[in-house]
Formats: sequence, C-alpha cells, structure tokens
Amino acid sequence: MSFQTKTAWRPHATFMDLFPIEYCRRHSVLAATQDESNSTCVLTTQDGWPGAVDIIGRFIGEPVDSVQVTNDELRGLINQFYEARAVEQTQQSEAVTLDELFGQDEVLKRDDLLEAETRGPVVQLVNTLLLDAIQQRASDVHLQPFEERMVVRMRVDGVLAEVRTIPKSMQEEVVSRLKVAGQMNIAEKRLPQDGRATVCVGDRIIDLRLASMPTSYGERVVVRLLDKSARLYQLAEIGMDPNTLERFRRVIGAEHGLVLVTGPTGSGKSTTLYAALQELDTETKNAVTLEDPIEYQLDGISQTQINTKKGMTFASGLRSVLRQDPDIIMLGEIRDEETAMMAVQSALTGHLVFSTLHTNDAASAVTRMLDLGIEPYLVSSSLLGVLAQRLVRTQCTLCRESRESTQCKHCRGTGYKGREGIYELLRIDDSIRELIQGRAHASVIRDAGVHIGMQLLRESGLEKVKLGRTTLEEVDRVTMRAEM
Repeated sequence: MSFQTKTAWRPHATFMDLFPIEYCRRHSVLAATQDESNSTCVLTTQDGWPGAVDIIGRFIGEPVDSVQVTNDELRGLINQFYEARAVEQTQQSEAVTLDELFGQDEVLKRDDLLEAETRGPVVQLVNTLLLDAIQQRASDVHLQPFEERMVVRMRVDGVLAEVRTIPKSMQEEVVSRLKVAGQMNIAEKRLPQDGRATVCVGDRIIDLRLASMPTSYGERVVVRLLDKSARLYQLAEIGMDPNTLERFRRVIGAEHGLVLVTGPTGSGKSTTLYAALQELDTETKNAVTLEDPIEYQLDGISQTQINTKKGMTFASGLRSVLRQDPDIIMLGEIRDEETAMMAVQSALTGHLVFSTLHTNDAASAVTRMLDLGIEPYLVSSSLLGVLAQRLVRTQCTLCRESRESTQCKHCRGTGYKGREGIYELLRIDDSIRELIQGRAHASVIRDAGVHIGMQLLRESGLEKVKLGRTTLEEVDRVTMRAEM
C-alpha cells in the first residue's frame, strides 16, 4: 500500500454503479481513476478494511492498486463524486411514470440526499429537487400548482426563478411525500400546515421548514432550507464600508442598551447579529439568545428555540432569560408591545440587548417602537443605534468581463453570483434623543441622522456600484421602497 495525497482523481463509473455511498463510508474505501496514469486505484485510510480492496477489484473486473489517503481527503472525495452523480440523476427524474409512484412511505428525516439511487421514484424526485436547491444555494423552494402542471421555483440570492415543472399526475404524490417528511397530516388538505425535517448532503446538515397552503388547484408547498453547516461570518466580511464598520463596533461595544437591526425578511439581519455577537467577550460575560429558528450554533453562547405552540414566546422566553443572570441578550425579533417593553426595560437595567424589527429604514425603527406603545423617554434612554440593511447581488466574476452572462453556467445566466450587504447606521446622540422625545416624524430623524454622518442605504449601494461589486439595477431593486 502506498501513501499519496494531492492527486487529481476522477470517479470510477462501474464502481459507483455497484457500490452505494454508505458502503464507501462504512468501509472507508473508494475506487477512483488517476488523471496522470489513467490507472484504477482503491483509495482507503489507515483504518480502512483491507479485504474491501480485493472485493472491489473482483466486482469491477480489473486490477486495482491500493492508495492510502487521509480521512478528510477520502470523505471529501466520496461526497464530491456521489454529489455529482446525484446531479446527473436529477435530469432523469422527470421520466417517472404514474404507475411507479404508489406505496412510497419512507420518511425523509435525516436521509442523505446523495443516496438517491436506492430510493423509490417519488422519493428520488423530491430528493433531487432538494439537492439541486442546496447546490444552487437556494433559500426557498416553491412548489406551486396550476391547472395543468405544478411549477417548481427556487429563490437564489433573493430572486425567484422557475427551474422545472412536474406533471399534474404527480402533484399529489410529491406533496404527500413532503408532508410525510415534515411530519404533517397528509389527509388534511383544506387547512395550512407547518412541518420540519432534516436531511444530509454528505457531511452537511440541512434543516427544512415546510409550509403547505390550499389553493384552487391543490396544495402549494414552500420549503425553506437552512444549512446548519454553513460557516459564520465576521463583521468585516459582510460588506460594511470601513466607516460604518468602525461606528457599528462602537455601538455594540457599549455596556448596556438596545441595538436594533432592521430590514425585510431575508435581508441578512440574523447574519449581522451573529457576526456582532462574535465580536463580544462571551468568556467573561453571559450571553444568551432567543431565536426562531436557531440558524447557527455559537460557541460560548446559550441559545434557546422559540416554540409558540407550547407557550414559549419571545416575551415569555425573555422573562425566563432575565432569571439566568445575562449580560448580553439577543432577541430574534420584536413583534409586539410586550416584547418591545421587556427589551427596553432589559436595556435600561444593565443588559446589552440585540434585536430586529421589520422597517424600511433606520429612522422608521424609532417611530415603530413608539407605535408599539413604548413611551418616547424610554426609547430615547435605551436605544444605542439602529442598523438598516439590504442584500444586493454581486456581479458574477466569471462572466462580468466577457459580458456573456446568458451563457455562463457559474451564475445560471443571471450575471450575478452571491450577495453582500448595504447598510444605514443611525447612532443615537443627544440631538436624536431630543427628536425622539418630541415624537418627531421618521423623515425628520433621518435628516438629523444624515447631518451627523449617517450614510443612507442607497448611498451605500451606489458606493458598491462604483467599486464594480454590483449594478445600479440591483441597488434600485432593493432600495426603491426604502426611499419612498
């Protein structure tokens, strides 16, 4: 047995036809072909089963050499090869006939989507839909029924696009499969339902949030995907310009007070809050969060999942958290007067509180707190700053120069690949506090913020246009309502 690393390997088609991914993982083996010599090798690790090499050679009908690699390298190649194979099978899934669809009652929870070839036809179709969405970095998958077909759309980088159609004859079976996966009632088709499931793609764990809704042409299902294996971002990585970054760090560095992050759903608020929490000293301070859902696991921080069906709301959860002697509290969202009041009172009694609101811009967050019934003197005394944000799609680096975006597979012909934030930070100083106490209109507070150095969302976006990071059309798309 030889030891070898950093070699270019290609999948061995016959091996992958005969051996499922679970066999490779169990015995730590994988047959592959070397690019340089075109010879077939069985990759294994120091702990791999030696007998598997002879078995593989006999099954594929050719002599093989044994090559020892590291555990990480083998695991990465197994996932890479079988993931590519699953993508190929996605293209074949529409050929399934109605006669093949019945009797599928396997539960999707904790399935590995790379094991598609061992599943029934409907299971394969649903698994390959989800696998394609994960590989395209989609945040949501929409299955929308119409009179003669079901349309599948995916939201990638914040924009929905149709990716395929499902024959009408398969609609109910596909919906039932998803509802079984989410532990929903498949017999109930007249009322909306919510469900949850977890799937794997190799070593990646993906949480699914499913929601069904009856329509005139059958049930519509939306699946939200949350990659639990995705890495956390640092504040310096999320697109803040140096001036805003420095000012925001001063805001979150306070000993106590309320910090709000605002923007519509899907604008990156949670990512910003997680990045901010990582900047704080959680070794000498007790940091706790209340979230719905918990999107990422944070080292050194106690995280609690909200469960409204069992009475665990943001308000009731915050009451419990305050008995845990916290220094830093992250409250997923302020939705009502009770939660807003408790957040403000916590900030006034020595806690540093982070939370989110759904408002168009930073100044509107102030008036929103007043609209929720919080007295102006409480808002002005507790609020440290408000960060409004949006996500703009960044230009595809591969086709930007050639301007052949319609032919670019890297960005699916959109001209964009990935997103980054644009920001508007309102720091609360004495002049802003005076306006809050006088219940000034949001436009007046915004003008005062600009006077003391606040950069508006659109201005932040235009700076990125000048740098070639995004386009004017993209900035217009995400800031139009904020400017109204």
